[in-house]
Amino acid sequence: MEELDLRGLICPLPVLKARKRLAGLPPGARVRILATDPKAREDFRHFCEVAGHRLLAVREEGGGVLVIEIERGG
Repeated sequence: MEELDLRGLICPLPVLKARKRLAGLPPGARVRILATDPKAREDFRHFCEVAGHRLLAVREEGGGVLVIEIERGG
């Protein structure tokens, strides 16, 4: 699973950077994203619905870091 560290970035940059990374991966590939933007939880949920990706997990770790796991759609 690839990891994308987007801590410190605010909307819309986390989603834009994740979209770019996912576009270069084959269907079924998974990406773990680290983000600190409080809106990231909802932004990534919406992004996955619209783009056809699968949101596998969203959880908060210490220090306000969200860990978001996405599987690239076909």
